[in-house]
Order: sequence, then C-alpha cells, then structure tokens
Amino acid sequence: MADAPIAITGCTGRLGGRIARRLAARGVPLRLIARDAKRAPALPGAEVRVATYQDRDALARALEGTRTVLFVSATESPRRLEEHFAFIETASTVGIENLVYTSFYGAAPDATFTFARDHWATEQKLREQRFASVMLRDNLYLDFLPMMVGEDDIIRGPAGNGRVAAVAQDDIADVATAVLLNPGAHRGQTYSLTGPQSLSFDDIAAVLSRRLGRSIRYYAESIDEAYRSREKYRAEPWQVEAWVSNYTAVAEGELSDVTTDVERIAGHAPMSLDTLPLHSASSTSS
Repeated sequence: MADAPIAITGCTGRLGGRIARRLAARGVPLRLIARDAKRAPALPGAEVRVATYQDRDALARALEGTRTVLFVSATESPRRLEEHFAFIETASTVGIENLVYTSFYGAAPDATFTFARDHWATEQKLREQRFASVMLRDNLYLDFLPMMVGEDDIIRGPAGNGRVAAVAQDDIADVATAVLLNPGAHRGQTYSLTGPQSLSFDDIAAVLSRRLGRSIRYYAESIDEAYRSREKYRAEPWQVEAWVSNYTAVAEGELSDVTTDVERIAGHAPMSLDTLPLHSASSTSS
C-alpha cells in the first residue's frame, strides 16, 4: 500500500480539479471518482472510477485500495446530507485512514447561512468515524465575488455593512494539496481558510470598479427585497433561502474574521481581490 493512490472526488469541478492537477504535477498516483468518466480530467498517473456518493457498491469499489481521500462536498440540494452520510459510511467500510473534507467557514448548527448547517452535520458525522478527518472550512470564494455583479453593474444583497474574508479557490487548493501530501501531520485538524483582508461590499464594488474599468456599486437590499429580486430565477424555496442567507451571514458578521491558516499550511500569503486573476472570476461557489 506504499504507493496507494489518493482518491479525489469532485474532480470535474473547479476546486477538485485544481487539487487533482496539483497532485498529478507532483507525481502522486490518483484515483479520480466521477459521475461521468468523460468529464474527468486526463492526468498522468490517474485512473478514473465511476461512482456517485449514494451508489454504495460502486463507491466502495472506487475507494478500494486507497487510504487517503479528498471528499468534496456534494452539489447543493435538499438531499445533500443523505449523500454525505452515504459517502462517509461507505468510506468507513473500505479501510480509509485519512479524509480531507471541504467544509464551510463558521459551520455550526445555528449558522445563518443554511448550507453551513449541513457542513456542520457532516463534520459531526465524520468525527464519529474510525478514520481521521481534516476539515477545510472555506470562506466565501473570492472567485465568486465578480459574479455577484448584475448586468446593471450593481451588487444587490442583504449584507448590510457586514464584511467578508473571501478566499481564492487556488489558495484552498494549495492548502488541500499540502494536507493530502502529508495527512499524518494534520490529523483531526480544522482549518478556517480566508483571504488576507475582510471587505465590505462597498469595498468589493470599489476594487472591482478599479480593476474592471467600470462604475460598480453595492445596493444593500432588505430581506424582502432580496427574496423579491430573486423570484425571476424561479428557483426552489430552499435554494433562494440559501442565496439570501449567504448575504445575511455577512451582515451578521459570521464571515468577517481573517485567519492565517492559508499562509501557515500552504506556505504563502493568500490572494486578495486586488491580486486575483480575473480570468478565474467565472468560478462558482460549492
């Protein structure tokens, strides 16, 4: 088992894909687990296995022979926790020793952001297992901030005057790579990953105005306005609540604190909105 591959879930996504590419570049053997093999990245030293989180038999076969796994949180849905628990229970039966989970900053049972509650429940389930887990609690994606700008160059949301310490996906990927390369040094740890500064949405609008050469401003919606302005998307109520609560978590100060975990683990300072490559700004949050 000395050359056991590292299992990578979420490899077709922006974060999981980044991590897989970094590990492949280091010559690490990988087991890429995907719903669709055609969408998995073609990487040296990587084999692809097809499985979903809830297909326990296929997942067990995909994980067999691995000892370390990157567990990227499932796509947001009302059944997300069912998928997470199925994955964790399967992983516990196949000899996994180390698991790295992409959680969310401030995960708690009473978090304002609704999906942060799911992440907390997932963390609790992981802590009950025999294998060791590392929780990477990612703040809001820095890459996602430019996508909040509407077609009229206005960022609308009920964030009030709150601040957010958003973190770049590249920095998260660097931390995850460092942990996966030496999981024994991080067993049982929880890392809160942020950018180097805490910004209000007025600050965010000012930086994006300067970098994009347009006049962008922030409009602080009321809660009622936020729900009404999102009706046009015809999304399910749970999804709209998540969108709105992402902003209200900022208003409540739950995403504002800056940590040094990125620099401590990855070995370099995290990117700021001023230094983020804007070609990566089409990335989405998970």
